[in-house]
Amino acid sequence: MSVEIYRPRQTDKQTPHLQDELYIIISGSGEFMNGGDRAPFSAGDILFVPAGIEHRFENFTDDFATWVIFYGPEKGERRKAKGERRKVKGKR
Repeated sequence: MSVEIYRPRQTDKQTPHLQDELYIIISGSGEFMNGGDRAPFSAGDILFVPAGIEHRFENFTDDFATWVIFYGPEKGERRKAKGERRKVKGKR
């Protein structure tokens, strides 16, 4: 797990990550594109992004800042869990 403060300026140029992510919005507001969905955000919101999904902050205010927490295995918790279920089924 790793934690950092993320403060893009003017444009958010991030690309999909290998781990699941949580964003905890510290200040500012804007729109968050997560896969094909777009939603407004503001201070105090918590946003989840599964590993490997395209996402970015758009139309955000100059004071925008967020904690970002990367956690879990590469390819994310959901993909790992699905793989483990398949593995168990194969043993029966």
